[in-house]
Amino acid sequence: MKPIFRGLALVLMLFPVTLSAETRVPADLAQVQFSFAPVVDRAVPSVVNIYATRLVAERVSPFFNDDFFSQFFGDLGAVRPREQNALGSGVILGDGLVVTNFHVVENATDIRIVLADRREFDGELVLADEEADLAVIRIAGGAGLPALEIADSDAVEVGDLVLAIGNPFGVGQTVSSGIISGLARTGRGGGAFNTGGYFIQTDAPINPGNSGGALVDMQGRLVGINTQIVTSSGGSIGIGFAIPANLVRRVLAQAAEGAASFTRPWAGIEVQLVDADMANALGLDRPQGLLVRSLAPASPFAEAGVQPGDVILSIDGHDLNAPGELGFRLSLQELGSHVPVVILSGGSRRTVAVEMRAPSSASEGLGAAPVTVTFPGPFQGLVVQELTPALASQLGLRSGVEGVIVLGMDDPRRARNFQPGDVISQINGVAIRSMSDFLAAANDDRRSWKVVIDRRGGRVYLTWRG
Repeated sequence: MKPIFRGLALVLMLFPVTLSAETRVPADLAQVQFSFAPVVDRAVPSVVNIYATRLVAERVSPFFNDDFFSQFFGDLGAVRPREQNALGSGVILGDGLVVTNFHVVENATDIRIVLADRREFDGELVLADEEADLAVIRIAGGAGLPALEIADSDAVEVGDLVLAIGNPFGVGQTVSSGIISGLARTGRGGGAFNTGGYFIQTDAPINPGNSGGALVDMQGRLVGINTQIVTSSGGSIGIGFAIPANLVRRVLAQAAEGAASFTRPWAGIEVQLVDADMANALGLDRPQGLLVRSLAPASPFAEAGVQPGDVILSIDGHDLNAPGELGFRLSLQELGSHVPVVILSGGSRRTVAVEMRAPSSASEGLGAAPVTVTFPGPFQGLVVQELTPALASQLGLRSGVEGVIVLGMDDPRRARNFQPGDVISQINGVAIRSMSDFLAAANDDRRSWKVVIDRRGGRVYLTWRG
């Protein structure tokens, strides 16, 4: 008996186990020496390195950040442009089309694509979607390059073996192995794990430079685009996240059709997770689904008969167990289609057909063009726009918020009380529901002001004298 099999026999004698019909002891040395090499050979040619250059504003002196000094010197010599290089990975998924993370190529002025065989190409950004952290790049002269097959990410299971392929820390193309650690994870941005988004979790090491790289299954097919990690050190600790391949497929399809941005179906709905107490009150045998808190009047869910207090159990045959799943499942649907939605209403289950339509096609639309406030007062210099339900959905705001949204300031020093994204909902006790409400309440020569704004989901009360 060869040494390796004597060792295996000893282990079985010391720790006897009952072998199921599917369990097999390796029959020869070839079965023991298992290798991922065939999978790597299929996937690696389609994974690329991305080098992006962007111009950033660099402060010449820290004194220009100080309000006291800036009132004397203004912006004279305050900033200068500086080139900044970004490194990431990408995956060839179409005829000359590469998918990567949005944050890898954000504001890039020059993009270089380097293949595993060291060939280099110029890249052009054709679609960018910050919300999903996805971008699509067209390779100049890249027709005929090997494209990776896209798997059904809904078919992956916890425990499946996967490989992460990318260029960590700029050391060169690298392959790491692991398993699918979890599904339907929610999180977003910069390694922070919080609400928003929808991800596949893996323990395959993902490090800086892996962003935009491929997470592949044992058939060499793409199951996700590596995007972020949870870390305390800046490196991988075994908790990484990938954007599911099914969403990547939809983004790629819109890019191939010529879209410059990804359009999602509009929901016009606000939901919350059903907890154990709610499930008991609703007569459910376990916590499941999403409770409808409110709907915009023009919401396609409202038009299909969904009402506040109903519970959405599934969309297109997929159960919903987290608020982030609602947006994800909608993002996978074809615009113009009608999707079956199972709801619990009045104690009974029924199925309704909800139309998938873009925000701009909603009857309320995205509203009128932004307005710059020119009249004197605390709002002077603000750039504001009326907040419609469709616009609120597009901006990721909760349903039911009314008012005008602050898009920016023509001079930040004029309006220090406000921040981009603030929704002005009340001025001196007057509810703001439209642009005309705002202009009538704000164009006043009074010297005292009380303003209520919605800021990042919370309410802020401002009071001052002119």
